[in-house]
Amino acid sequence: MEPITPEPVEPVGHPVMIHRWETLTFLHHPLDPEEVQQLLPDGLEVDTFQGRAWVGLVPFAMRIRAPWLPAVPWLSVFPETNVRTYVRGPDGRRGIWFLSLDVPRLAAVATARATYRLPYCWSRMRLRHDGPEVRYESNRRWPAGDASSLVVVDVGNDLAPGEATELEHFLTARWGLYSWLRRGLAYAPVEHRAWPLRRASLLELRDTMTRAAGLEVTGDPLVHFSPGVEVRIGRPRLV
Repeated sequence: MEPITPEPVEPVGHPVMIHRWETLTFLHHPLDPEEVQQLLPDGLEVDTFQGRAWVGLVPFAMRIRAPWLPAVPWLSVFPETNVRTYVRGPDGRRGIWFLSLDVPRLAAVATARATYRLPYCWSRMRLRHDGPEVRYESNRRWPAGDASSLVVVDVGNDLAPGEATELEHFLTARWGLYSWLRRGLAYAPVEHRAWPLRRASLLELRDTMTRAAGLEVTGDPLVHFSPGVEVRIGRPRLV
């Protein structure tokens, strides 16, 4: 079984995409593992921490480019909100399984669905950062349905080096993503420096995206904020 570690488990020497994930908030709820397992494809097993599965609602600002091309500001800089859970693959690797990913760029939706075959959706979105307060809004346009979110957080102090708990690493330090390609289950490695995490307080939350993904959550989520990291994403390979 791959260990839980804040540092990447393998270098990505030849990335197919380079991202920067900025102004990012993690909102996490615990769930019964059986609820999550029913949403996963064959070959993946829900990853648990002390017997609980976790689902994350994660809004942030995305900067994206191919390593061989210059960035195009309008096309490559935009908000994103994803709903995700955490899984183990057939070889014991830990990773992310995305239940939905909302962005306001239709071209990005089409490209991601055609290549990585990830469940990207087209949404109206807005991100506003005013001092310690960050506000994220998303309303899905396609596919049609009731899927929206409003997240407002107050960002606090940095977590000191070594202060993050094993649960916080479990929820944030993921070094690969799984997707279902035409030929079967695939894994793409991810590399970035350890997350610089900050405490954050939830000021407002209205979310139907998690329910639209097939999960019901209750209670207050665990909240963390990060100013961001640069991310190298490798080519997906069948597992």
